[in-house]
Amino acid sequence: MDELNLKTLEQIPIPEGLEERLSKKIDEWEAHPQPLPKGGEVFCTPPRGSWRRVLRYASIAACIALVFGVGYHLLNQDEDTNLAEQDTYQDPVQAQQEAERALTMLAINLNKGMGHLEKAMALSDKAAIKREQSKARLGSVEREQSRP
Repeated sequence: MDELNLKTLEQIPIPEGLEERLSKKIDEWEAHPQPLPKGGEVFCTPPRGSWRRVLRYASIAACIALVFGVGYHLLNQDEDTNLAEQDTYQDPVQAQQEAERALTMLAINLNKGMGHLEKAMALSDKAAIKREQSKARLGSVEREQSRP
């Protein structure tokens, strides 16, 4: 198959002066080399103007979204402040009992966490003691081995 293509290619006539024109063009390129991009790679990039245009439209869209978001927040802010100013409980005794219950639950969970922390500290201390003992044993073994 390759031989057939090679024979066909050999039969195509080459225009006169093609070799000289190609050599001349190559010499021009060598005389005035084009600098490569910073990365050293040759690749096709879209024209600079199109990226700037996309960036401009994206920034305009982001500004519009920001203005609408702030406006929506400011319009609904009155409703949110009214809810925050209302008391949860109308009866002060019931509010006090609920606050005591919440603080008690917080204290219980905090004590559980402190218990776990104390266990972890105890294990950490045991590990540190064992590490120091191992270092001491290793040091004594090294001293014995270094004696002639």
